[in-house]
Amino acid sequence: MEFQQIRGATSIVAFGGLRFLIDPFFAPKGSTPAIPSPYNDFPNPLVELPLPVEEIVRVDAVIVTHMHHFDHFDEHAARAIPHALPIFVQSEKEAADMAALGFEKVTVLSDDGVDFGPVRLYRTEALHGAGEHSRRMYEAFGLPGEASGIVFKAEGEPVFYMAGDTVWFEGVAEALDRFRPAVVALNAAWAQFPDGTPILMGPDDIETALRYAPEARFIATHMDAVNHARLDRAGLRSFLMERGLEERFSIPEDGECKAFS
Repeated sequence: MEFQQIRGATSIVAFGGLRFLIDPFFAPKGSTPAIPSPYNDFPNPLVELPLPVEEIVRVDAVIVTHMHHFDHFDEHAARAIPHALPIFVQSEKEAADMAALGFEKVTVLSDDGVDFGPVRLYRTEALHGAGEHSRRMYEAFGLPGEASGIVFKAEGEPVFYMAGDTVWFEGVAEALDRFRPAVVALNAAWAQFPDGTPILMGPDDIETALRYAPEARFIATHMDAVNHARLDRAGLRSFLMERGLEERFSIPEDGECKAFS
């Protein structure tokens, strides 16, 4: 398999001879308003795409872990992705919303897995911010809080788990126990609500995941692209070196590819 970091949560996964575009967010730099944050008010995304959109969409399928957060699927992606391209989503509601945008081949992921060619894809649980406060904050922003992760399995490939937009919770541990992935991607930017409530993994969660799955190799994604994140690549590298965990963790730059066998 090969993992190519694009920008933020957007990546391309080459797996089982197929290419999957994950969470396409194609807006030009600075074209989307900042998310409320006490730290900065920079408009999003913070950086440009590293590749032309026309190149990014040359894939066999698209997976959207949750479509109603702009940094995982936006209007630019809705226009750029060919409507005949297969798209996988987390729920029947989001499948209907994708179909309403004109997409013709929409499939809902499930816990039991769905097949796409030689690849079997599984939906996993995610907790995009814990507690009653998170629920109220999503309501205040007029957004659903549901998100999901994905597991990829195919003969001859290492099992690959993308945890998605989540903090550490029992659902991540259950996915690690069930699938025993050889490679794990964490959305590691430590994004937060304005009061500091985390909605993505930060340093403590990342260390917990690494120690919970000591045989797995890890990838950091969702880095250095949105204004409400509190952990950047440099900070993550420093943290991992302090804990002696850097050898198991890849932190690709935008546009960079990492291969795993």
